[in-house]
Amino acid sequence: MSLRVFSSSLLRNYTTSLRASVNRAAYYSTIKKYTEDHEWVSVTDGVGTVGITDYAQKALGDVVFVEIPETGATVETMAQIGAVESVKAASDIFAPLAGEIVESNSALESEPSLINSSPEENGWLCKIKLADVSQIDTLMDEEAYKAHCEH
Repeated sequence: MSLRVFSSSLLRNYTTSLRASVNRAAYYSTIKKYTEDHEWVSVTDGVGTVGITDYAQKALGDVVFVEIPETGATVETMAQIGAVESVKAASDIFAPLAGEIVESNSALESEPSLINSSPEENGWLCKIKLADVSQIDTLMDEEAYKAHCEH
C-alpha cells in the first residue's frame, strides 16, 4: 500500500469520525435561558427542564410547599404551571415556553426544600417537550439575566 493511499484512507476515516462527533455534540448540546420572572429553562434535544433561579429561592426564603404541574398537560408560554410557598411568601411559577409537560419532579412533594438547597439542579419543577424550540431565543442568556437582577 502506498503512503498516499494509506494517508488518504486515514484522513477519510478521521473526517467521518470527526463529523459524527460534531453531530452528536450538537444533538446533545444544552441551552440555558432565563425569564424576567426568575424561571430558568435548560433545553436539551427539544425538552426544557424548568425551575426557579437561585436568586428567586433566596428572595423567597425557606420553601415549605411546591405545587407541581400534571404530566400530560399542554401549556402556553407564560401560563401558570405551579406555585412555591415559603415562610415569607407565595409565588406562581410560569412556563417559560409552550409545550407538553412530560415529567414533573415528584421529589418536591415530599422535599420542597430541594428548591432552596439545589434550585438549578435537583430542585427543578418539570420538563416540557417544547412546541417550538426557536422560542428559546426570546429568553435571556445568563449575562442578561444577571444584569436584570442587578436593577
